[in-house]
Amino acid sequence: YKNAVRMMRSESAAAFEFNDEPASLREKYGSSQFGLGCLLARRLVERGVPFIEVSLNNVAGNGNSFGWDTHEDNVKRVASLCNVLDPAWATLMEDLDSRGLLDTTTIVWMGEFGRTPRINGNSGRDHFPAAWSAVLAGGGVRGGQVVGQTSPDGMTVADRPVNVQDFLATVCGCLGVDGKAENISNVGRPIRIVD
Repeated sequence: YKNAVRMMRSESAAAFEFNDEPASLREKYGSSQFGLGCLLARRLVERGVPFIEVSLNNVAGNGNSFGWDTHEDNVKRVASLCNVLDPAWATLMEDLDSRGLLDTTTIVWMGEFGRTPRINGNSGRDHFPAAWSAVLAGGGVRGGQVVGQTSPDGMTVADRPVNVQDFLATVCGCLGVDGKAENISNVGRPIRIVD
């Protein structure tokens, strides 16, 4: 209770009040839950919060609440998702950069797996763990590069495959965390940060 009260009374609680943000900037982020989440993320970064997650769910016109889970009507749903994602994410990157925060903030944009390259019988795309895209930007990331490439049909990784462990090790490196370091579980089992 003491920690909760201390947090509620701290100056950092002001991060959740957007009234001091210019209307033009709030409009660029958008009024969606995701857009407001991106604006809140920038405000939390300014206050030194070390880890922030913004999730793209519950987008109007998407047909479900699970973001990119587009098993049906993929083209329409992805368009709806991108109409929310693109302006908010671009504004977050620009806003962090203009405030001198992008060089010290690592941004990871990804899902937990890809979508099938072929459209299914419901005009959707299903789960596809063989290949997917992720974006790293900001602190510690050399920008302007593409790593890896799929085959022309998108079914296999044809060049420079990056496994999950290598991806997570890269993120750890950007954050200054030793990915080989171990945490000890409650039963004494050592568990590497990147295993």
